[in-house]
Amino acid sequence: MRAEAQNTVDAIRKSLELLKQRIGWETAAHRLEEFNAMVEDPTLWDDPARAQKLMRERQALVDSVETVKAIEQELSDNVELIELGEAEGDEEVVAEAEEALKALRKRAEEKEIEALLSGEADANDCYLEINAGAGGTESCDWAAMLARMYVRWAEKHGYSVELIAENPGEEAGIKSVVYKVVGPNAYGWLKTESGVHRLVRISPFDSSARRHTSFASVWVYPVVDDNIEIEINPADIRIDTFRSSGAGGQHVNTTDSAVRITHLPTGIVVTSSEKSQHQNREIAMKALKSRLYQLELDKRNQAIAEAHEAKGEAAWGNQIRSYVLQPYQMVKDLRTGVETSDTQGVLDGDLDQFMAAALAKDVAGKSRSEAAASAQA
Repeated sequence: MRAEAQNTVDAIRKSLELLKQRIGWETAAHRLEEFNAMVEDPTLWDDPARAQKLMRERQALVDSVETVKAIEQELSDNVELIELGEAEGDEEVVAEAEEALKALRKRAEEKEIEALLSGEADANDCYLEINAGAGGTESCDWAAMLARMYVRWAEKHGYSVELIAENPGEEAGIKSVVYKVVGPNAYGWLKTESGVHRLVRISPFDSSARRHTSFASVWVYPVVDDNIEIEINPADIRIDTFRSSGAGGQHVNTTDSAVRITHLPTGIVVTSSEKSQHQNREIAMKALKSRLYQLELDKRNQAIAEAHEAKGEAAWGNQIRSYVLQPYQMVKDLRTGVETSDTQGVLDGDLDQFMAAALAKDVAGKSRSEAAASAQA
């Protein structure tokens, strides 16, 4: 086997070893048996919240075990193909197997990073909030492009996306939007997207075809499980009802059913614009609890807190990623240095390389901090 291919094989085996350590491979089969026994308990669904949590934990373990087995099998198959091709002098077979190993290495590294999603709320669903920054119609259009990008990303990963609230732009795009993204590790992945996103392009709204720079901010926070108690003093909130803006026709509310809740001590504002005012109150309160929970997480995790503070205003100097469409094409993450010229692919939801790099950097930073703390101790 050629040296480059051997290095790829070694890297895949290293990722597999780390994956197994993360999921506790030695006891995985026994834990799965325990999960299956609990699932078969007829009284399980007497407590729906506990049952759903149990089913999610079980599925996460099943997915992890199947991932390891699938990578091991694919690795073995391609190593055998290379050995067979080399023995028979079939360079085409060898080359195809080597390319397959390169793709497998990338997937194994991504799964390794995904296994590091062990934060307190990483496994939770999340809220994704996008707000247009300075720039009027341009920024509203950019916010709508970002919304489409994240919906596409979520769909590619099998997540469901629920529209919670939307405030359309006056001429085009959206001023703000809030989605609920539902799926395993939704918060763990999307939390890396919090920050200001900058777009450079020839404006479709400028008759002189000049180049414009637009900004929009993205904020991601976890959905709080029902078993997590978040105390909210009724005196600390103001609840307003209003008529929701819409695109027209049957989607326009005919009553003041939309709800806005303002948390006075923190200034946090959440909205919901479904048809039922009662439903909107419930959705908005859950969103507020999630926001407050995120603040608490920030206090306990200084790295996250600093990232949110650095996000700042959606304008120059605060961006985490630049999307340049003219005069050349490039998307570059300013935190990790990861970049690509496939701008259309990124806008169509190909974000994994940016998320994986940000997660790896965050994990590396935490590891260095823990090592320093141990040295001082």
